[in-house]
Amino acid sequence: MSSLQGKVAVVTGASRGIGKGIALALGAAGATVYVTGRTVNEDEYFLPGTVGATAAEVTSRGGQGIAVQADHSDDEQVAALFAQVEREQGRLDILVNNAFALPDDLTEAKGFWEKPLSNLDMLEVGVRSNFVAAWHAARLMVPQQSGLMVAISGYTGVAYTYGVLFGTSKSAADRMARDMAIELKPHHVASVSLWQGLTLTERAEHNLASIPGLKSGAATRLKDGCSPEFPGRVIVAMAADPDVMRHSGGTFITAELAKEYGVTDIDGREIPSLRDTRGAPLWRPV
Repeated sequence: MSSLQGKVAVVTGASRGIGKGIALALGAAGATVYVTGRTVNEDEYFLPGTVGATAAEVTSRGGQGIAVQADHSDDEQVAALFAQVEREQGRLDILVNNAFALPDDLTEAKGFWEKPLSNLDMLEVGVRSNFVAAWHAARLMVPQQSGLMVAISGYTGVAYTYGVLFGTSKSAADRMARDMAIELKPHHVASVSLWQGLTLTERAEHNLASIPGLKSGAATRLKDGCSPEFPGRVIVAMAADPDVMRHSGGTFITAELAKEYGVTDIDGREIPSLRDTRGAPLWRPV
């Protein structure tokens, strides 16, 4: 994989799941990775994973992992995170906006009016949190005239998946990444959104094993799935690309960018694009 020695990254929501996978891939490429999340102790959540464990594994992969407990619904905690990055590193090269408030009833087949209004947390951590993190990151990247911001999204940006608020949140993340790219372009900072299909995270594995019929869903077929490190491998390739600005403003299917960069999953598989069955991104590079 490409070398990211000397590069500094922030990956939000990386105690487990896609965020953890991305952090590990960046670490394997030699980056310094600030791993954020709420979970510090293993007994705090029903799935395994903590910010400390992810950071330690980033270091064991060859990078430098730095764990930061942060609730991305709390602006003061997010401000403190980026102040720490500036104080300790003096720069920021990569921001991955991955943190997302997944509700426990996400996959339940109910109407939006049958689910609690607390599901609006997906807009708080998943949309608003993306903007707040990007606001702080831009204040580090713009003066250095370089950087890459990545929003983690999915086919649900155009294809109904699980519910109204899930699709609304991911659509907003795509558009936000695109419009940020317009304003960041004069400063040579790239902003993109990546569409993930089924990613075999701890939560996905739990749901697939416990929810009848889920494996046969259009969005959850095992043959289409990838490891949590797959999107991280693509982000590594983008971050090492001296011409990454050609992608800025676009929403990309991760599997298609992987093919462009010659990236495979950790087992050597090429992950399929689901463009023909799940839909095509709306936003092209600016």
